[in-house]
Amino acid sequence: MPRERTKSIGAGRLAAIVSLFASLPVLTLPAAAQDDRMTAIEKPAEANAIDLNTGPLPDASISESWHKQYGSVFARNVTEATLTPFLPDPGKASGAAVIVAPGGGFRSLSMENEGWDVARRLAERGVAAFVLKYRLNQTPADLQEFARPPQPGGAPAARPARPSPDQAADSLSPQVADARAAFELVRSRAGDWHLDPDRIGMVGFSAGAMLTMTTALIDRQAAPAFVANIYGPLGAVKVPENAPPLFVALAADDPLFPGTDFGLIQSWRAAGRPVEFHYYEKGGHGFGMYPKDTTSTGWFNAFVSWLEMHGMLKPKAVDASASEAASR
Repeated sequence: MPRERTKSIGAGRLAAIVSLFASLPVLTLPAAAQDDRMTAIEKPAEANAIDLNTGPLPDASISESWHKQYGSVFARNVTEATLTPFLPDPGKASGAAVIVAPGGGFRSLSMENEGWDVARRLAERGVAAFVLKYRLNQTPADLQEFARPPQPGGAPAARPARPSPDQAADSLSPQVADARAAFELVRSRAGDWHLDPDRIGMVGFSAGAMLTMTTALIDRQAAPAFVANIYGPLGAVKVPENAPPLFVALAADDPLFPGTDFGLIQSWRAAGRPVEFHYYEKGGHGFGMYPKDTTSTGWFNAFVSWLEMHGMLKPKAVDASASEAASR
């Protein structure tokens, strides 16, 4: 989709959702039985991470930091984007690949629950996965200040002024640039990683789902072959003619996206593009790969089945006549 058509996809809605994420102190994660305290940790080694060379984040002054919460690992204040490969065993590899975009309200990244754990499971099914650590909005360096909830009795936040289309289109420009660079990197090394450059998709969670949808709708260079929106915004959009197949999963008790607007699903259907929607009775927001006593834990198996239906779990069939002609 040409960049100049960005203004037609609901710029005001995009900016409003960005503002919603930015106003949340900490996204609610569905792990009531786990420790919700934030504990600072050393930055993991990330030995296989590849620098995407899109940074540093303009005007950033706070260094990247990491913490643990809900038994999982999070990153904050990411100023330089990276991509970490999780490659399948060659005997299982299908040639398909997925860029994985964790969520966290553009204030943190759920690197383990919505990143590494997802990527490992995909690799087990023969799909190469690449965890995108995209650049984030700056937050307080002090973890306790970051974690501090809004003070009770405080004045409600003022409704943000409706931005111009250009302002909304630029709201996620650093993150979209990171996603584009991730696709460029994976395609450039498709030969090394034994991938089919035409079968590279993207799955995102919460804010990562918003990034996934924005990338699919406005960035023709990334051009994902398929996309998955896991508990992300579902507002109506303008769908391009060549929009990729879409997979969506959401829980009915999600406090951020309570399921009163399924415009995204309707938009995809109206455009005649493939879409599959799983609406779970319970699961909350941010269920990801957490073990829970709800059917929302089945989203991953459903996603893999959907990938299989679209031919992503087997090596792409080679046209015999084309192969013969190429060998002459």
